[in-house]
Amino acid sequence: MILRTDAYVWKTDAASERCNMNVLIVGSGGREHAIAASVAKSEKVEKIYCVPGNAGIAEIAECADIKVMEFDRIVKFAKKHDIGLTIVAPDDPLVGGLVDALEAEGLRAFGPRKNAAILEGSKAFSKELMKKYNIPTAAYEVFTDAAAALDYLNSAKLPIVLKADGLALGKGVLICNTLDEARNGVKEIMLDKKFGTAGNKLVIEEFMTGREVSVLTFCDGKTIKVMSSAQDHKRAGDGDTGLNTGGMGTFSPSPFYTKKVADFCKKNIFQPTVDAMAAEGREFKGVIFFGLMLTEDGPKVLEYNARFGDPEAQVVLPRMKNDIIEVMEACIDGKLGKIKLEFEDNAAVCVVLASEGYPVSYTKGYTIEGLDKFNADEGYYCFHAGTRKSSKGIVTNGGRVLGVTAKGPNLRQARANAYEAVNWVSFENKYFRKDIGKAIDEA
Repeated sequence: MILRTDAYVWKTDAASERCNMNVLIVGSGGREHAIAASVAKSEKVEKIYCVPGNAGIAEIAECADIKVMEFDRIVKFAKKHDIGLTIVAPDDPLVGGLVDALEAEGLRAFGPRKNAAILEGSKAFSKELMKKYNIPTAAYEVFTDAAAALDYLNSAKLPIVLKADGLALGKGVLICNTLDEARNGVKEIMLDKKFGTAGNKLVIEEFMTGREVSVLTFCDGKTIKVMSSAQDHKRAGDGDTGLNTGGMGTFSPSPFYTKKVADFCKKNIFQPTVDAMAAEGREFKGVIFFGLMLTEDGPKVLEYNARFGDPEAQVVLPRMKNDIIEVMEACIDGKLGKIKLEFEDNAAVCVVLASEGYPVSYTKGYTIEGLDKFNADEGYYCFHAGTRKSSKGIVTNGGRVLGVTAKGPNLRQARANAYEAVNWVSFENKYFRKDIGKAIDEA
C-alpha cells in the first residue's frame, strides 16, 4: 500500500485544493498495474484504489471487487472514498461513457468522454474522420450488409483486411490472403457474430505493408504531447505467426520512428486528429494511441485507441520522468501546453508470459513462483495482468498472466535483461514468445 502523508501544496491554480489526493484506477490488467506503479511515485497522491485490480496492483493499491462496466457502483465508490481523480484505463468503460457518469456527479476523471472515445469505439467513424480531414490512412469501404460486403470482395485486391467496427478486445481484425479466407471472414464477423455486436458493421480495408509503430500521446482537447514510441507484437507465435492477441510483448523506443517520421506525423497525423475531433464537437482529453504503418508512401494510421496501449504502457510509463498525476491534471484542465514531457535516455522491453493455449482456451489457477525477484530500482518490473490471490499464494487468472519488463541503456541490452528476468518466474503452462524485439537487429 502506498500512502502519502507529507504536506504538499500544488503550484497549479486549478489543482490548488487537491493536495494529497485519493486516486482511483479502473481496470485489472498489466496496463493498469503500470499506471498504478507510476501513480505511486507521485508526491501528490495519498492513497490509491483500484477496481477490480489484480494481485500485483493489490500490493500498491486497495482493490475492490467492482467490474469496470458497473458505472453506478464505481461512482458510489468514488464518492465514498473521497476520490480526487479517477483514471479510466480500459476501452469498454471509456466507450460506454464512464467519464461522463463520473463528471455528471462532480467527480474528476482522466480519459475521453463517450463522444470522443468513439475514435476507438467505431472503426467506421475513425476512417471517415481521417478521410474528411485528409489524415493519411488505408483506402477502405464500410458495410452494414454481409451480401454487399461479399459482392465487393469479388473485385477487391488481395490480400485484404477485415475489421469489425466495434470493440473486440484487440482481436477483431482479420488479414485475408485469399478470396475464400475473406469470404469466411465476412461470415464470421457479420453473420456468425464471432465478435458480437462489434461486427454489425464491417470495414474492409486496403492491406498496407511496412513497419508498424505505436505512439502514445497525451491530449487536452487542443494540445497534443507525444510520449516515447513503442512497437507491439500481436501474433501469438514466434515469427509473427498464429492468432492475433491483445499483445505478446513490446519494446520502446522504436528505432524506426525517426525524427523525419516523427516530424511528418506531428504535422499530418497527430495534431490534425486532435483538431478534427474538436471541429466535430468531440473534444478529446486523455490518451490517443496512434497505431501507425510506415509505408513506402509515408506513415499512415492503422488504428486509433482512446487509451494507453497494453502492453505499450508497460515499456513507456517506466521511462517517463514526469509526475503522471501532474500530466493528467493538465490534460483535464486544458493546460497541457505548460507541460514538458521527458523520458529517460534508455530503452525497455516487455515480454508477456501467457497461459498455454491463449488466446483460445487455457487453464487458470496455477501457482506463480519468483515474483519476489523483481526490483524496479534496478530496472526490472513484473506487471500483473491475469493474476489473483488464493490460499496457494498468487495464481494465474487469465490468458496473459504477467508482463516482464526490463530497462537497459539500449534496446539490445534491455531485451537481454527482459529475457533473463523471464527465467525468474515459473508457473505451469507458462508460454511466451522468444523473439520480442528481434526487429531491432534489423534497424
